[in-house]
Amino acid sequence: MQKDKSKSKNSPKQAESSQTKQATDSAIEQVTFLPKTSSSSPPKPDYPRYRVEPGKLIKLADFDANLCESYRKKKDIIEELVYQRDRLGALQQRLYAENQRSLLIVLQAMDTGGKDGTIKQVFSGVNPQGCRVWSFKHPSLEESNHDFLWRYHQHTPQKGMITIFNRSHYEDVLIVRVKKLVEDEVWQKRYQIINDFEKMLTLSNITIIKFFLHISKAEQKLRLESRLENPDKLWKFSINDVNERLWWDDYQLAYQDAINNCSTTYAPWYVVPANKKWYRNLVIARAIADTLAAMNPQYPQAEAAIKDITIPD
Repeated sequence: MQKDKSKSKNSPKQAESSQTKQATDSAIEQVTFLPKTSSSSPPKPDYPRYRVEPGKLIKLADFDANLCESYRKKKDIIEELVYQRDRLGALQQRLYAENQRSLLIVLQAMDTGGKDGTIKQVFSGVNPQGCRVWSFKHPSLEESNHDFLWRYHQHTPQKGMITIFNRSHYEDVLIVRVKKLVEDEVWQKRYQIINDFEKMLTLSNITIIKFFLHISKAEQKLRLESRLENPDKLWKFSINDVNERLWWDDYQLAYQDAINNCSTTYAPWYVVPANKKWYRNLVIARAIADTLAAMNPQYPQAEAAIKDITIPD
């Protein structure tokens, strides 16, 4: 859309845009740098390069799902992952106590991509009282009778909370596109609707961060075979997993377009290399902890008269 050059440089809308950009740049700068925890750690975390910058078109085929910075084995990141989970737990406690803002985390992936494992490993130190996980399956009849965002909006986080969407509103530009459940012109318009929806959430003091857990087709095959070979994992296997695999290329294109159209300064997408589960967990833990640190939630001030209180025997 062409900008109206006749508007004053000092218009309220442009002033607000400038302030938003300054705040975003400040948050990104804080998120990018992380203090080292030991001499064996990389000199600077490399995960910000996984953030998809607005307007920069990416191709998922160009992303190596095996990347893991300078780490080589799971044992290399154990200390760092513990540190990041501790940070996450402490910052979540402050967010909950402050009760003014909230955080929405979106997890998307191909089947076997590791959404459940990420939640288990990254959030193990978070107080469940301040965290909710919502998994969105096939919409119910009631949900289908509303606009496509209705069922998601009612589960966005209230003040002080962290909410994790295990699958999300992006399913309505993914599976509906691949399976041709709606006309092309319907899902194509949803990109802008999603951007407007996420912008509205941020204006309500909800910070949004979105992760696509990127695995290779070969890795998915190994994980599906592992489920078949392990009696304790058979419950996770479905014949539909094999059928869905036949749509791999279509889903990759759908994810690619969704990320390109909906990675914004206020709700960025990260394409996380996820073939190595342990590295995936570290990247996501760091990104969330650093996002919370940039938000900088504060404990409320104690009541003025509290210093004069004596607890009776």
